[in-house]
Amino acid sequence: MTLLEEEKSVYDVLEQLNISFKEYEHVPVFTVEEIRNLEITIPGAHTKNLFLRNRKGDKHFLVIVSEDKGVDLKSLSKLIESTPLSFGSPERLNKYLSVYPGAVGAFGLINDTDNHVQVVVDDDLLDKDTINFHPNVNTATVNLSVQDFRRYLDSIHNPVSIIKISSS
Repeated sequence: MTLLEEEKSVYDVLEQLNISFKEYEHVPVFTVEEIRNLEITIPGAHTKNLFLRNRKGDKHFLVIVSEDKGVDLKSLSKLIESTPLSFGSPERLNKYLSVYPGAVGAFGLINDTDNHVQVVVDDDLLDKDTINFHPNVNTATVNLSVQDFRRYLDSIHNPVSIIKISSS
């Protein structure tokens, strides 16, 4: 298998941080539902990653929640003290995280060298042992410990909020 440049850059960062991980290759998936239908078992917390923007479009957020949690954008905007939130366009997603829809995840933050995107993590995820994200492509999933995920977040220098997001 030939690694795509986007994927290799994630593995390089994880190795530089001395973070161990396990990679699972699979067919391209674009939704949480498609991941659930894969014929492989990937342990740990599976995530839903939402790329959002405020009303003016001058603030962007990567919201990370459990795959099965619904997110009420109106309630979330109040929680994070933002103007109303909406989904960021594929063009904005590419501009700030250099990924495409279906590959959104925490590892896109390595491409946000200006630390523009604010990260919002649901604290429920941090109770788990391991957590999963796409490595900036939707043909693989990376599993790492939650402790190492927190170390990764510290390394990227984006603003991070850990909050309790209630299910909608």
